[in-house]
Amino acid sequence: MQEEYLLEKMIKGKTDKEKEREFMQTIIETKEMLKVAICNFDYAEDDLIDYYTYQIKAHQAKLDYLIKIAKRKGFVLSRVNELKTRMDRENNLAG
Repeated sequence: MQEEYLLEKMIKGKTDKEKEREFMQTIIETKEMLKVAICNFDYAEDDLIDYYTYQIKAHQAKLDYLIKIAKRKGFVLSRVNELKTRMDRENNLAG
């Protein structure tokens, strides 16, 4: 399957914990992009309404896809894991 190839390419050579953390980070980033697109849509005018509509649809489709793959791989998708991943990412960025 193509999705399996893409997933393995993205996380090749990493531990299971690293794979799960990286996948969770991708989900978080996609959620953030979706949130921004929705916010931008709220203030859009004229032709930008269509642009942000497509962005919202694209980010939602990507998020649905990532969640489906995560569940298939047995990754734990929970608010607690998401918060831990966010904190880890912020700590890594801070220093």
